[in-house]
Amino acid sequence: MQIATAKRSYRADEALLTTRPQRVWMGILAATLVAAPFFLDNYWLYLACFVAINVASATGLNILTGYTGLVSLGQAAFMAVGAYTVAILEIRLGTPFLLNLVAAGAVTALVGIVVGLPSLRVKGLYLAIATIGASFILHFIFVNWTQMTNGNSGLSLPPASFMGTPLTSYFQLYWVFVPITALMVLGAANLFRTRVGRAFIAIRDRDISAEVLGISLLHYKLTSFAVSSFYAGVAGGMWAYFFRVVTPESFPFIYSIFFLAAIIVGGMGTILGGILGAVFMTMVPELLRFVVDWLAPVIPNAATLLSPVRTIVFGALIIGFLLFEPKGLAEIVHRIRRFFHLWPFRK
Repeated sequence: MQIATAKRSYRADEALLTTRPQRVWMGILAATLVAAPFFLDNYWLYLACFVAINVASATGLNILTGYTGLVSLGQAAFMAVGAYTVAILEIRLGTPFLLNLVAAGAVTALVGIVVGLPSLRVKGLYLAIATIGASFILHFIFVNWTQMTNGNSGLSLPPASFMGTPLTSYFQLYWVFVPITALMVLGAANLFRTRVGRAFIAIRDRDISAEVLGISLLHYKLTSFAVSSFYAGVAGGMWAYFFRVVTPESFPFIYSIFFLAAIIVGGMGTILGGILGAVFMTMVPELLRFVVDWLAPVIPNAATLLSPVRTIVFGALIIGFLLFEPKGLAEIVHRIRRFFHLWPFRK
């Protein structure tokens, strides 16, 4: 049993960081994020920026699927909407990149509301199929609305600029993407201390009972889709500035599977789970690349032989975590924390 944890005010009870060790570790994390770009080379800065994008999108999907219980397999399509919005605004209007990111989130939120309408009548597997259908419709629009999207050729956009300075290096982009992602994660954590977030959880646990208690399923389900899509749109906008080329093939359906795998592996219904899952699933291909490099001198054509391994690993991770650790990496972290809460007095 922990001691010295009694709360003497509502503000203390609602605090995100309730103990001194949590505040210390959060301070260490913040200091590490600030110092990291000065020690990382270009390759690891690239990975850090890519992880930040994936964390933002995975957090959005976790809000919808993990906290509200609405299964979506259209996260990649929502990111594509955000990416195209940023590209069109940047090319045609030249508006500031931060404004473009907000606009990308807003446009994607509107699309998410439309896509979320079937959630009022169906759920579970049927809703997942509906979001897959919506992603194919969006892909059709990206390919055929050539006046805006340039069809299969896609759009190439200039780099983001801040106060007239182009943000072309990964070092510069790091100082944009990581703070934006941190704010989005903080916003998601605070969301579930509000009436809206608690309504999402009530709908996930028992939607009929939630409606009996006065929670409007129409309002809150569409709100959840809007918030989740906003996150995906901003992540897609960052993706567009990161790669600077947006085509209909930039966001394949497997990318949606990637984010679903990330929140399953990380732990659905926890903010930490979305972060850990996105980081873990982003780094798995890099670990496989190191394995390929290590086996190359021993096995001829190792890269060709192991190229399908990434998809196999994604599937195996989903099955493995569902069977042996359904609450994901976040639960492992929580068990470690509980152990040290009582250590060295644990029997």
